[in-house]
Amino acid sequence: MPVVRPAALIAMALACAACRAPEPPPTDKPPEPQATAAATPSHTELRDAIQAPQDKARATEATIQQAADKQRDAIDAAAQ
Repeated sequence: MPVVRPAALIAMALACAACRAPEPPPTDKPPEPQATAAATPSHTELRDAIQAPQDKARATEATIQQAADKQRDAIDAAAQ
């Protein structure tokens, strides 16, 4: 039995050591950021691709409105 006690003590000591939470890494200096706003170019391809048809529609809207006004004037002139 004397051999069992030291082995049991060693096993319990190892079990207790394994149950401890790991120590956190040192936080002396925070990590450097990998990307900065000034260093990255502005990517506007997607925005431009969405904006182009909308701009075209706005430009066409004025032409259509002028044609509608002209047609309305012609109808009003014919009705009188």
